[in-house]
Amino acid sequence: MAIFRVGVDVGGTNTDGVLLDPSATSQPNKGILAWHKSPTTPDPSRGIESVITTLLRTAKIDDARAVASVTIGTTHFINAVLEKDWNRLAPVAVIRLCGPFSRDVYPAIDWPEDLRRIICQYCGFVDGGLEIDGEPIRNLDESQVAAECEIIRKMNIRCIVINGIFSPSDTVHKQEERVAEWVRKYYPEAEVVISKEVANLGFIERENAAILNASILPFARSTIRSFEHAMTRLQLQCPLFIAQNDGTILPARLAARLPIRTFSSGPTNSMCGAAFLVQDETDKENMLVVDIGGTSTDVGMLLASGLPRQAAAVTEISGVRMNFSCPDVKSIGLGGGSIVRKGSTTKLTVGPDSVGHHIQTRALVFGGDVATATDYAVVSQGLSDIGDAGLVPPAAKENIQEYTSVVTQMLERAIDSMKTTDADIPVLLVGGGAILAPDTLSGASRVVKPAYSSVANAIGAAIARVSGTIDTVVSTADRTMRTVLEDISKMAVDKAVENGATRESVKIAEMDAIPVNYIANKSRVIVKAIGDFDFSIPTPRPEPADADETAGEHQVAEKKPSEGGTVVEIPALDIASYRPTVNTKREWIISEIDLEWISTGCYILGTGGGGTPYPHFVRLREMMRNGAVVRIISPEDLEDSAVVACGGGKGSPTVSIEKLPANEQMEAQRMVYDKLGYQPDAVIALEIGGGNGLQGMLLGASNNLNVPTVDGDWMGRAYPVSWQITPVVLGGDKAHFLPTAIADGNGNNMLLLSGASEKLIERIFRAALSEMGSHVACAKGPCSGKNTKTYVVENTISLAWRIGRAVALCRSKNQIDLVADAIIEQVGGRDSAKLLFKGKIVSVERRTVKGHVYGEVVISASGVEGPSEFNGLLKIPFKNENIMASVVDAHGKEEVVASVPDLICVSDASNGEAIGTPEYRYGLVVFVIGIQASEKWTATTRGVQIGGPRAFGMDVDYTPLGIFRKPRSVIDEFAPTKQ
Repeated sequence: MAIFRVGVDVGGTNTDGVLLDPSATSQPNKGILAWHKSPTTPDPSRGIESVITTLLRTAKIDDARAVASVTIGTTHFINAVLEKDWNRLAPVAVIRLCGPFSRDVYPAIDWPEDLRRIICQYCGFVDGGLEIDGEPIRNLDESQVAAECEIIRKMNIRCIVINGIFSPSDTVHKQEERVAEWVRKYYPEAEVVISKEVANLGFIERENAAILNASILPFARSTIRSFEHAMTRLQLQCPLFIAQNDGTILPARLAARLPIRTFSSGPTNSMCGAAFLVQDETDKENMLVVDIGGTSTDVGMLLASGLPRQAAAVTEISGVRMNFSCPDVKSIGLGGGSIVRKGSTTKLTVGPDSVGHHIQTRALVFGGDVATATDYAVVSQGLSDIGDAGLVPPAAKENIQEYTSVVTQMLERAIDSMKTTDADIPVLLVGGGAILAPDTLSGASRVVKPAYSSVANAIGAAIARVSGTIDTVVSTADRTMRTVLEDISKMAVDKAVENGATRESVKIAEMDAIPVNYIANKSRVIVKAIGDFDFSIPTPRPEPADADETAGEHQVAEKKPSEGGTVVEIPALDIASYRPTVNTKREWIISEIDLEWISTGCYILGTGGGGTPYPHFVRLREMMRNGAVVRIISPEDLEDSAVVACGGGKGSPTVSIEKLPANEQMEAQRMVYDKLGYQPDAVIALEIGGGNGLQGMLLGASNNLNVPTVDGDWMGRAYPVSWQITPVVLGGDKAHFLPTAIADGNGNNMLLLSGASEKLIERIFRAALSEMGSHVACAKGPCSGKNTKTYVVENTISLAWRIGRAVALCRSKNQIDLVADAIIEQVGGRDSAKLLFKGKIVSVERRTVKGHVYGEVVISASGVEGPSEFNGLLKIPFKNENIMASVVDAHGKEEVVASVPDLICVSDASNGEAIGTPEYRYGLVVFVIGIQASEKWTATTRGVQIGGPRAFGMDVDYTPLGIFRKPRSVIDEFAPTKQ
């Protein structure tokens, strides 16, 4: 019976392998019958074949049928992206199903320029896409797709991504699938990737992931075929699995279609292998795993659960944002093959370049002519079993002390970058290059080098886990979402067991619920469970490969870089000393770094709503790069007679992460000011929170207006409806802004010339809103400078900037655990704000009613690794924005700790960035901050009535968090002093 498992990890320098007996893992040898490490060959399949042959020979196994499975982890696919290799990355065309939307935010708009030039060659915009309620924005047009295929064929691009608005929740029209069929009809040679198979909601991030996946498809297919050929030559008939980035395994044929899922499998394998090696020798605690290979060092956090710490909700690879989970790993250019240089007048350097898999011919100890980190390690540590130390010249030996200092500092900096506190933490050294590391490191409570650590990555592949995923649409008519999630979780566990996991080892890894909007009581639920492979059960053999898939190995045709502009390296910013530009007119001229910080701050001030600012950020940044100037002025500098415009989005924040804008904002403004016959002198944001916080700047910097933006807004946060504003609080129940217009970007516009009150105007527009895609642009009529100074919540752009800068500064210093304190300091200190809770999201309920997302998120303190000052649960009901926060203790007693109009802000504990209500998902570790609202909300009974908890149906009296302190103006702080 087949019982043995083979794990192989193909790295840039070495190919490592282990043969493991899963029935003997409790033995001193951990069940490891054989292990082998050899240089990675130019053809990786030959290296894999050699390693497996050596393993079987060493273990004296003559019958290949004894091998139950082979799992391969490879860095080949991610390295193609990281190295920006023209020969392994295919050009990609994108077909967007979007109607009139998203055209100003083109594919790869936020990518590094050099990678964009290699991959993103064309985008076609065609009819299609869905509204949030599942209805088409525009019906698909086959002739448009045929025309795009003809263009793409003539450009000789064979990899095509199809990305439709709201495609992940498209279970009825299946637009991406239909367009894929048409593409195959009109361009049979094309490789087609539909975005919904790659990632979930989040138009930009999903498209980015799909583009990278498409670009490496030809290379991935040829590579995996070569792996299959190696198994054929070895007469292995067991299944071939490829390790993916969450520690589970993927059948080879599926990995060839979705190679992006393997991107971070190398570090994951090392961490899982490390956990396996020390599982009986250490206490259950967090440990840093430092995996030193031949080319690079990867540092990741191994949690007490034995699983790698996951990165933020949105991750970056080679500067590209994506929205699927990956292990949180930092990499540095230090490995056994790293080249060491020392000039007569220069300091010694190690890496980042490496001799890679040529180490046994190029390193000094092997008779080569290149000084490497291995040469210095052999000499400094007296390693007689690696090469010949006598071949290292005396001049190099004189630099041993400096070399040791440099390597130690590099490792200590890498360790420090992954820590979230100043406390020392155990460090587990693995990888073939672990010999480079000293036995003690600053920041490490102890340094552990377990047996077999040099092949921990291959061990991780051999013991890789299996998963079970349930993706279904369910009814919530007669049960709560929590009950639904519990039921679906049980199904996912059963599925994982069916796929080969032992039931007692299975845990829920991912959970998401996406409302099927405007279909009563329906939600799409996705739950993923993972567990250890049950080695006691027979493993089915794979079916024979198709003839056309075994006929020889295919390579990506060699390409040469096209001509393009020089990519300029931007030096690291000294955040602490940075000064924004304020001119003698007291105009704050926004830079790209200012905009980045403001964007971060706006989402935090959005209190879960307002939609992510990111699409608006990249759009405005592109405008600035093309010459637009964003000017911010202080409210106090407005003339009383000035005409101040106002604009923003209205509707569900879920829409803004999918349906990127058309020209609806300017269309709405034009309707208002064409009717009035004059133009505004300035513009103000409706709300600072979320994407609307940038709309004032987008409008002001546009060619149509070209006016400054006021440093303030009408809310000081985000609220679900546009009559919850300070003009209504302070100015009474009337229509303050007439005429008012809305536009949906799809040719549907409304202009209201009169109205009884802002609340009634809102109700009128809301009635139309649900028929206009649950999201429109709104242009409110003009406000005088005098009234603006009366109503405005002052200096909120300045506040967003200060919050964003605080987050950036903490990240730059690797002090993410201090980011909550840093934000609190910027919003007025502990008298004005407080850390309400820290924990893991364990439940999310959502439903959509009249364009608003209602629901509740539950956060558990027990989900935080290590000691915590919090206990029990925190419950946050939301209506677009977070409404109230209540702590529930172990006895079920519930205490309200914050409520509107005060701000309740949820941020990702791994990076400090805000998490909006559409992005709440099971497993995210978050912290929650409460911030005292502006006195323009809290100083009067009317303000609390309009913006307090009872306005949202909560039978709770408002209790202030603290004392409001007016944000300090950036203009006042940095304006030139008058001579």
